[in-house]
Amino acid sequence: MMESRLRRRQQLTFWTLLALLIATLVVSIGLGPASLSYDRLLPTLLGNGSFKEEFVLYSLRLPRLLITVMAGMALALSGAILQGITRNELADPGIIGINTGAGVAVALFFLYFPTDVGSFIYLLPIAAFFGALVTATAIYLFSYDRVQGLQPIRLILTGVGFSMALSGIMVILISSTRREKVDFIAKWLAGNIWGTDWIFVYSLLPWLLVLIPLTFYKANKLNLLALNEPVAIGVGVAIEKERIQLLLTAVALAAAAVSVTGGISFIGLMAPHIARALVGPRHQFFLPIALLLGGWLLAFADTIGRNIAGPDGVPAGIVVALIGAPYFIYLLLKK
Repeated sequence: MMESRLRRRQQLTFWTLLALLIATLVVSIGLGPASLSYDRLLPTLLGNGSFKEEFVLYSLRLPRLLITVMAGMALALSGAILQGITRNELADPGIIGINTGAGVAVALFFLYFPTDVGSFIYLLPIAAFFGALVTATAIYLFSYDRVQGLQPIRLILTGVGFSMALSGIMVILISSTRREKVDFIAKWLAGNIWGTDWIFVYSLLPWLLVLIPLTFYKANKLNLLALNEPVAIGVGVAIEKERIQLLLTAVALAAAAVSVTGGISFIGLMAPHIARALVGPRHQFFLPIALLLGGWLLAFADTIGRNIAGPDGVPAGIVVALIGAPYFIYLLLKK
């Protein structure tokens, strides 16, 4: 009875969030300097729009919206994995320094490994993954105790320290390079959605097609790891092996997302936490909800940021931080 009630609640929540996401995307398409009236949206989607309408929809709006939704989903899933394997609801790829590690690698790749544009786009997530992986490995090693295993609180504190140190490295990189390249890194740091063409969609999509099903497949392992180590060991879970595999998955999701969206934090914190509050702690139930919440949060933040100030708007990362920072403080005080 409890199982069926939870499943019904999860399905209702899922379809409600999906409708909210679609409504947000529709509203976002019609907003901006190059407007597209809502009564012309469906005809344009069906190929009956004018040249201007098709340009606005297919070249300006849709690629950016797809990037924000996919990146938000990836960050939410990454946060859910990190919170599961560390048993700490404050874990987030942005807060514990994984995103910053990816950012340093992106900056180094951009500054010192020039390639043609086509190769650059597809190699960027790989460079971000390498930087995030090195950072995550260092944080993991500093947080691990041979007797007590992984220390969740130490992981958060170590991650915050690494994030600050890596931010300092980014400042050094900015101060030692040419102005035109500084602009790109500064926009990345602010969380400005810079990958807004179809090629960025194609570079991000394969990562999600592989890693999202893999995470869902590992949902039961995440349930066991989120309890405690004796229980997981008692049912035959190879704890360190599963943690490493899931940590690699979380790092890859976060790195792929921030390589095209910039340094965005708090999505991986808020989306899983809200999803658990809505449908409970079982990963089979709340992961799909967190996925939709992450996509909606970033799409909503980007829509607000694009339309509230000036021609360039406010970076989505700043809008998300304005929402997420108070939420993080609330969770910190609560826990």
